[in-house]
Amino acid sequence: MIEELKQQIERAWEDKSLLDSKDTQAAIRQVIELLDKGTIRVAEPTDSGWKVNEWVKKAVISYFPIQKMETTTVGPFEFHDKIDLKHNYKELGVRVVPHAIARYGSYIAKGVIMMPSYINIGAFVDGGTMVDTWATVGSCAQIGKNVHLSGGVGVGGVLEPIQAAPVIIEDGCFIGSRSIVVEGVHIEKEAVLGANVVITKSTKIIDVTGKEPISLSGKIPARSVVIPGSYAKQFPAGEYNVACALIIGKRKPSTDLKTSLNDALRDYDVAV
Repeated sequence: MIEELKQQIERAWEDKSLLDSKDTQAAIRQVIELLDKGTIRVAEPTDSGWKVNEWVKKAVISYFPIQKMETTTVGPFEFHDKIDLKHNYKELGVRVVPHAIARYGSYIAKGVIMMPSYINIGAFVDGGTMVDTWATVGSCAQIGKNVHLSGGVGVGGVLEPIQAAPVIIEDGCFIGSRSIVVEGVHIEKEAVLGANVVITKSTKIIDVTGKEPISLSGKIPARSVVIPGSYAKQFPAGEYNVACALIIGKRKPSTDLKTSLNDALRDYDVAV
């Protein structure tokens, strides 16, 4: 079934006139339903690393033009959009605090807690994760098990270009307040980001734990402790400080994953 759906989506992507076909529309909607249930994902871990399923992203993009604008009312609140809101949280085993919102086509696993927050279509949020107040999970972002997205965290979404990888935050990570992770950045297992860390594809990540700095980009290694920093960069108009992310250490084995994530930051006198 999946292979057949993939072929239909690929054909419609190459020939947009097929979007008028009822069979194509049914295939696109089936893909979104499978995304909503977590049966398929925009990106998934494999033995050789993370694999991006580009055809699934194509289905998400193709979903918008075949949908009509509809008005949804929830008590005194009114929405006008092409995508429905997610439903049946009790059956899913998800705790949802007002005014948390997730769009249909996002997968939210059992045990997730959504404080007033937002999760977009195509996102995958695994079990035991906390999406804290005013945190946002962008389209197609992949969030692992037992992750804590602190207050005001911004996880970026990505639909185009098709080949672009989504933001990936693996199991057991702690993302500090007001941090921003965008443009397909990959945060490996059990990493800890302090408050206000901003990481994009072009952000310089500097490991300062050794005698010489080591520069990275686009990925935070597993169990790293990261804080915001800056470095001097020369411009035609002079030298100025540019934001970067500093890896200042590794989480200690004694740090308990469930209750003492903040201690991993306090060990280095870093704000949570």
